[in-house]
Amino acid sequence: MAWKSLFWEEVKEGQELPTVTMDVSCTTVVAGAIASRDFLPLHHDREYAQKAGLRDIMINTHTIFGFASKYLTDWTGPEGELREISLRLMVPCCAGDTLTMTGKVVGKRICDREHLLDVDFNFAVPLGVNCNGKAILALRTRDAS
Repeated sequence: MAWKSLFWEEVKEGQELPTVTMDVSCTTVVAGAIASRDFLPLHHDREYAQKAGLRDIMINTHTIFGFASKYLTDWTGPEGELREISLRLMVPCCAGDTLTMTGKVVGKRICDREHLLDVDFNFAVPLGVNCNGKAILALRTRDAS
């Protein structure tokens, strides 16, 4: 599959990013924990997680950052570059949840000859907001291609 790169000129301030949903399985949770070397039982031991008050095992912070990075760069295409990202975790995302990812372009600017977008994003699960975040993305321009 050929990925289409988004050009800076094509984006408008206030533009909504596409909504993306993902069903979170136990495998998703455990794989993310293993990949980030996070062996806290909340991420792989259902009984432990339930004793801690969770419905099931939960995705760790590193995995949420990975999902956020992928959500943003899938939207920009292969030539979009993530410059900064931050997020605030809220309710947990557990195995069995559907994670709904949304975002909005809140700023568009040129800084040091880079064409930048400021994006706010939000991830939700059935229990509520999983995280709110901010990112800065660099895009190429049509005349630079």
